[in-house]
Amino acid sequence: MFSNRKNIVFIILAGIFITNAVVAELIGGKLIQIGGFTLSIGILPWPIVFITTDLINDYFGKSGVKKLTYLTSALIAYVFLLLFIGIKIPATSFSPVSTEAFKIVFGQGEWIIIGSLVAFIISQLLDASIFSKFKKVTGDKHIWLRATGSTVISQLIDTFIVLGIAFYLPGKISFNEYIALGFTGYFAKLIIAIGLTPMIYLAHAWIKKYLNEGKKSSIIP
Repeated sequence: MFSNRKNIVFIILAGIFITNAVVAELIGGKLIQIGGFTLSIGILPWPIVFITTDLINDYFGKSGVKKLTYLTSALIAYVFLLLFIGIKIPATSFSPVSTEAFKIVFGQGEWIIIGSLVAFIISQLLDASIFSKFKKVTGDKHIWLRATGSTVISQLIDTFIVLGIAFYLPGKISFNEYIALGFTGYFAKLIIAIGLTPMIYLAHAWIKKYLNEGKKSSIIP
């Protein structure tokens, strides 16, 4: 019973992780203004991804994060493949969504796709490693410290890799713009992630209660 409940927890966390990662990739092309700063709307789901990463690391270890990261990367690549095929197939004259409109929304450039996937894999693996090192020191205490500590570094790497590969290397933005946009996006994601810290404690409380109930029920004659 206990192992079954733990599997259910993993499936729920994996579902949240994969959903937010894929959605972030799909909506990342929309830019918004917050306090005079230009940001991608994709900053909304990414903090959830990093929080879920920490929860999976806590209960299933670094290997669980690695396996889920590779699986999600493959699924994201699959989504982009389907979108590429969908863009190439012309819409009918009476389609509510024209071929051009579909391409504008979903037709991200190759550099953006490559940058997103590379950044995702590297940042997730880095987050998992840093989180594990923090946990060796803190044990089960100071959840906020290992969660925030790993996020601070991994999101910095994630942000600059995406912008570097997708925009700076192809020459779409200057170096100064690259640095400015990078830190703007990074601090925005970081603020959101820190603001969501209470959710980590709530999730931990629910998971522990759920698993303990399963453990107790398994020993009842």
